[in-house]
Amino acid sequence: MIKDDNIVCEVNFFDEKKIKIVKKRLPEDNLINNLAQTFKNLSDFTRLKILISLAEDELCVCDLAALTNVSVSAISHQLRLLKNSRLVKYRKDGKMVYYSLDDQHINKIVNEATKHCKE
Repeated sequence: MIKDDNIVCEVNFFDEKKIKIVKKRLPEDNLINNLAQTFKNLSDFTRLKILISLAEDELCVCDLAALTNVSVSAISHQLRLLKNSRLVKYRKDGKMVYYSLDDQHINKIVNEATKHCKE
């Protein structure tokens, strides 16, 4: 039986052919950096709750504050981070500002992660 703490190769060898193939398929570092930033934003409890809420309907800052039990100021800060990362967008309607997911890719990411956690 293999112990979990011993799950590394016992020899120092790598397959150059595989390395070349995978390296060609890897995205550029700036894209990987953007992906890391996206996952960093998704890793925060409040921001994730905001995104899950916005997957249901567009909401204003006050709605999100009530849903998350967080101050309007804190929600505004989180929304600014999410907007800068292109995870949410907004529209103005008179004096009101409504937020929604920037696109359906965000919803798909959250849904897939939810399925994974439920399994």
